[in-house]
Amino acid sequence: MSIQDLLGISPIVNAAGPVTRLSGALMADEVIEAMAEAGKACYDIASMQAAAGRVIAEVTGAEGGYVTSGASAGLLLGVAACVTGLDPGKMNRLPDTRGMKNQVIIARSHRNFYDHAIRSVGIRLIEVGISDRYSGAGVRDTEAWEIADAISERTAAIAYVANSNARPSLAEVTRVAHERNIPVVVDAAGQLPPSSNLKRFISEGADLVCFSGGKVIGGPQGAGILCGRRDLISSAALQHLDQDVLFELWSPPEGLIDKSALPGAPQHGIGRPCKVGKEQIAGLVMALRRFVDEDEDARRKRWADTVDAIVDSLRGLDGLEVSVSDGGAIPSVHVKMATLDGLTATRQLNANDPSVHVNASRVYEDILVLNPVCLRDGDVSVLADAFKALLS
Repeated sequence: MSIQDLLGISPIVNAAGPVTRLSGALMADEVIEAMAEAGKACYDIASMQAAAGRVIAEVTGAEGGYVTSGASAGLLLGVAACVTGLDPGKMNRLPDTRGMKNQVIIARSHRNFYDHAIRSVGIRLIEVGISDRYSGAGVRDTEAWEIADAISERTAAIAYVANSNARPSLAEVTRVAHERNIPVVVDAAGQLPPSSNLKRFISEGADLVCFSGGKVIGGPQGAGILCGRRDLISSAALQHLDQDVLFELWSPPEGLIDKSALPGAPQHGIGRPCKVGKEQIAGLVMALRRFVDEDEDARRKRWADTVDAIVDSLRGLDGLEVSVSDGGAIPSVHVKMATLDGLTATRQLNANDPSVHVNASRVYEDILVLNPVCLRDGDVSVLADAFKALLS
């Protein structure tokens, strides 16, 4: 039965990229087959997570790894691990953090609403620095010494949002953090490609790193990666897994959880609502393997070929100004219309049949950005027809 028959909805043309609200990336047949196979049998989830963690550790260079239900869930689990360590009593009390290290330092320019996941643990975010370079009032941003100055006996972790413009550098932040034995948790949700970033943040000293699994990696939309220090990964697992088990009968895989180091097992943890199924684990690992094995230049050429096809399909249409931006990790097409402003054009594309979605990050400049990552065979011609309809 098709999705059209089952739910009464049709696929969209996604030229916005692998964003969550548009259901993330397209999955390769091998990924779908791995998920289907996993769905036809039962597995011990802790053992499955331990096995997946070994693959993640190998790929990232971290001590341990874990499959989460997205990067945001990874932030929640990672910060919870930094707050509680391996103390099951503290795990049971979250999000009540009274008497615990319950502050997380973050540069003011790194604040965004994805840090809601961090605040959900029950901590207080301590903002430091000032973002003059963003406000246009100057050139300065938060500096590493300001982060060091904010560290106190209540500091559980430092949160760092990775992107090409992030200041101060991660290496500076991990240096001042580790001088005081404070872990650094990196939100790298959208920092792939390049695939070298899988190892970059760990090599620069991050204690935990979160990646999205449903974007360019090409895994299930509801999956992500948490990698980093073995003890913190163990704590995250303890606060995520189904713990409805008698302690006497509980035998978690030693590579993931050292039962002998615990006075007892915690109850269901704060991460329990962030359940990960066997299908997500299998699909994520298969997608990660494929992503790492694919040549970086070949992947970029594939996207560039799609960009060229978009440009060819739009070239010659009166009223369109078309250009290519290839300076970032993913090439894109920029379209400006002579007769319609960006908001109106975007609304009308959304109302097309089938619905066409573009990246609206520059819509107030009347520029529509077309991302090639999630376009399927045949979508480029549908995209061109939608623009022709707008012009007419």
